[in-house]
Amino acid sequence: MRRLDAGPAQTGQAGAFETDLARLLIATPDGGDPLVDPTVTGLLGLIREHLGMDVVFVSEFLDGANVFRRVACEADTQAMQEGDRYPLADSFCQRVVDGRLPRLVKDVAALDPSGAMQRYKFNVGAYVGVPITLADGTLYGMLCCFGFAPNPALGPRELARLEMAARLMARLLDGMTLPSA
Repeated sequence: MRRLDAGPAQTGQAGAFETDLARLLIATPDGGDPLVDPTVTGLLGLIREHLGMDVVFVSEFLDGANVFRRVACEADTQAMQEGDRYPLADSFCQRVVDGRLPRLVKDVAALDPSGAMQRYKFNVGAYVGVPITLADGTLYGMLCCFGFAPNPALGPRELARLEMAARLMARLLDGMTLPSA
């Protein structure tokens, strides 16, 4: 994956994310498996870097499961793997879709002091997730990122950036038939 010169949004390099996202949008291919394309790897790396999060992923909602199609994180990070499935019903993703959880949570523990939402083998400290909706209105799944620790620097700008990236992801996925996991 190519290393970008721009740092996280907190460093004040306004516009770098949008410029790099526009470059990826121009480079988007018109064929092949969109989730295997290097554009997706670049997009996920860009999101993780600019939002200062530990993990970013694309998931698909399939047969009552949240299936992780692409995952980007540090090599030594112990989180989900591509192809992993978790029940959708009480996932962070489903909670966002049905309005039980906001799209941006700076401190999950403060929102959920009992830890009832933590049903994973890892701790989620901060979370940002947005739906990926295809052109025909079909909800494909989610584009999400999280940090293992709370992240008080997250705000509307980071959410808007993830929303932009989800629109690009929808463009990549739109009209493609993806294999079931």
